Amino acid sequence: ILEAAGYAVRVAADGDEAWRALAEAPVDLVVSDINMPGMDGLALTARIRADQDLRDTPVVLVTSLDAPEDHSRALEVGADAYIVKSNFSQEGLLETVGRLI
Repeated sequence: ILEAAGYAVRVAADGDEAWRALAEAPVDLVVSDINMPGMDGLALTARIRADQDLRDTPVVLVTSLDAPEDHSRALEVGADAYIVKSNFSQEGLLETVGRLI
């Protein structure tokens, strides 16, 4: 979706790989699932917020978790947007990305 819209995209299989990629070269925005093997999206977001060089990088979490406490936890760790997969739309994702970068 993002590549088709003209964005350069780097893909990571999990949070650990994403963290290593961010250490190599920062990005304009991170889109992450919450449920991933190894470091999950919440832990990745918290690490991004704790890092001096990355703390201002916008983070969008996309997840199947729809409970209010899941949304609250994402906001607590510093997510800028929370998209529930059951409500997912390409237009919504692109609007969110455009708003954040």
